This record gives sequence, structure tokens and C-alpha cells, in this order.
Amino acid sequence: MRAGFPDFRLGNVLATSFTGTLSERQGDPVERIPTPQRLIDWLAVYGLAVDSCTPAQLDRARELREAIHAAATAAAIQDPLPAAAVHVINDCSAQGRAAAVLTPEGERRWRLSSASRVEDALGVIAADAISIIAGERDGKLALCASPTCQAAFFDTSQSRTRKWCDMNTCGNRQKKARFNANRSKNPRPAR
Repeated sequence: MRAGFPDFRLGNVLATSFTGTLSERQGDPVERIPTPQRLIDWLAVYGLAVDSCTPAQLDRARELREAIHAAATAAAIQDPLPAAAVHVINDCSAQGRAAAVLTPEGERRWRLSSASRVEDALGVIAADAISIIAGERDGKLALCASPTCQAAFFDTSQSRTRKWCDMNTCGNRQKKARFNANRSKNPRPAR
């Protein structure tokens, strides 16, 4: 990772991990892809390596990110999907030229067009969002219980009762806050 930028919050689900490139949405937002190079870095982590990225492509990626977040949030609370978000997701999906390929190890990977365009990578992310929001995958969309985060995440736990988008960040922060609040209510007697 390049110094000077916040770490990526990596997850197992491409589309919701992409929405995590803007975290703490209800507090002091943290932008994790502030530059075109940083988007290139994030895409490479997810096996979607691109050759270059322009500021306009970064803007389009952020527009897709926010559309996925809006649609996933609506789906999680069982509200109608925002038409503008659906349009952006569908448009990005249709503009991408990527193919699913099978590795010798039996895993699916994505092969972008020969030009390795950002639009192809965004198409893969949009297609992943469509499969999640449409309910085609085993899991459930939920919202993080952290009052400063409230990120949409895809819960694949057996009970489908996860509360946090990421236990290592939001979950630990909330548990630590609860522990400290309980300690201040019930201080230990001095010896």
C-alpha cells in the first residue's frame, strides 16, 4: 500500500467492498480512493488490474460506488431501489467488456479487455452488485450497526445476523466503547 493513504478495508464480496472505499459515511467520511492511482491499486487487489485511470474514470467509479451503496442500502431495509442508482449500475454493467475465466485451480477470475480499461473493471463490480441486490447469491444485505458507519454489507454468516460490516474496525470500536462505558459506570474500588 502507498504511504499517506488510509488502508483499504478488504472484504470477501466485491461490490460491497467497493462501497467501503468511502467509510464512516455518517461521521467524518474517509475517502480511500482519493486519486486515480489509488483506484488502480484497489482494483489490482481484487484481481481487476487496469493499465491507467483518468480523473474522469475515477469520478465514474465513485458514481458507481455511491449508486451501489444507495441500492444496497435500499435493498437491506426493503425500500424501493432508487431509479438513478439502478440506471448507473446497469449502465456500468453494460459498458464493461470482461469475461469470467476458470483457473487451473478451479477458481473464477475476470479477464478484462485487451486494453485493461477501468470501464471493464467497473462492469465487473456492477455485475457483482446486480447479483447481490437481485438476491441471486446466498446471503443477505444488511447495514452496519455502527452509528458512524452504517455501510451496506453482504452477510453470508450461517445465521445471517452479523451486526458489523467489519469486526476488525466497526465491531471492535463499538465493543471497546461499550466496555469503556460500562467501566466508567462501575469503577473498580481502590485497594
